[in-house]
Amino acid sequence: MAFALGSVLNYLLMSLTHPLTTTAFELSGYRVAKSFGVVRGIVVRSRSIVGNFGASIQSIFGGNISLYTDLCERAREDAFNLMLTHAGQLGANAVIGVRYDATEIAQGITEVLCYGTAVFVEAENR
Repeated sequence: MAFALGSVLNYLLMSLTHPLTTTAFELSGYRVAKSFGVVRGIVVRSRSIVGNFGASIQSIFGGNISLYTDLCERAREDAFNLMLTHAGQLGANAVIGVRYDATEIAQGITEVLCYGTAVFVEAENR
């Protein structure tokens, strides 16, 4: 029962917060007690016709095309949160070696992948 409750708590914590994520392969002040392997979050997005039209207007004036920037940022955030949820389901409380990748799978349709190694970390005794 304690393990099941712990898994539920880890799942909730990992889906709501992300203080223990890093692109590095170690967390300063913590030691890896258990590794759960690779976790990932995948999101596939496309811009609507209205969004493409608005972005076309923005591109005429040059500079940052905020409609596409917002779309990319939301896709990355969603992929990151899906990765955290996956890690929490496994019982992890941290993700190390976090990376992003994006692939255009069709014209105007992009896959965003966020992945890393799910681990359970404990504070180091000092």
